[in-house]
Amino acid sequence: MPLHGVRQGSRFCIGGARELQEREKPVKSAPEYSAPRTLEEVLCQLEGATARSVLLAGGTDLMVEFETGRTRPDRVIDIHRVPELRGIEERSDGLWIGALSTCSDLLASDLVRRRAAILVAAADEVGAEQIKNRATIAGNLGTASPAADLVPVLFALDARVRLASRGGRREMAVSDFLCGYRENRRRTDELIEAVILPPEVVGERHAFRKVGTRRAQSIAKVVVALSLRLVEGRIHDLRAAAGSVAPTTVLLSTLARELEGVRPKPATLEAAARLAVRTDVAPIDDVRSSAAYRREVLYRVCRSMLVELVTDAV
Repeated sequence: MPLHGVRQGSRFCIGGARELQEREKPVKSAPEYSAPRTLEEVLCQLEGATARSVLLAGGTDLMVEFETGRTRPDRVIDIHRVPELRGIEERSDGLWIGALSTCSDLLASDLVRRRAAILVAAADEVGAEQIKNRATIAGNLGTASPAADLVPVLFALDARVRLASRGGRREMAVSDFLCGYRENRRRTDELIEAVILPPEVVGERHAFRKVGTRRAQSIAKVVVALSLRLVEGRIHDLRAAAGSVAPTTVLLSTLARELEGVRPKPATLEAAARLAVRTDVAPIDDVRSSAAYRREVLYRVCRSMLVELVTDAV
């Protein structure tokens, strides 16, 4: 039986014990299952994919959706064993992170720690060790969850996503890839091949914060990542992104505009953060938090992160 109990050429059931308990219930039509071993095989199979077909990487989100019935695919393509989608290496166009790189891979990579320490910090917040060992960077991005931990960091670092199909490759900014609540711009015949961080910028400063119900293994109420440079005591090239405060991860464009070229002073930072939470986000009330709480926390987190990054210039 392949991973997660999805039967090849048969119906699937999440949890073997439950199969015995529910054998009297009507059997739902089973998705077609395949487990290609090369990237070329995956791309060939994706040519026949539909909007209901799903790619199975780490499965940490998809298995929950199978269980709840939120996702009922017609086809499951398990890409977990495709070696071309793994690996982290420096290339001429930036730091290449293969789609199947897990949070544990990010934590173990000296290259990622040196080039993007905030991505390591975010990966460490994703969940328990079992989740870190399975959750992939492509899955965290591709599900387009507004509460994804890694995605604000990818926004702040101006990362690009590389998509592959039999027709060729294309790249776009991660911030353009997400287009709505759990929606992205991947075509049905494509998969995420890699995430690419741009070449290192000298003097760039970064910060990351996640606020949840508890200190570990919680879904974010607010998650924020910041990147900026200080040039002769002035803020430049600020990129800030926040999750769990809108239908998808969002860039805090007002914050960047208000602080570009500005000498950081406490009052200036506070005013810019306050304006950003009024104009750049659209939080909701849900089971984890209220919209008002999220706005206030986002303001306080942004203000403290900014002070932390520019403390030598304030």
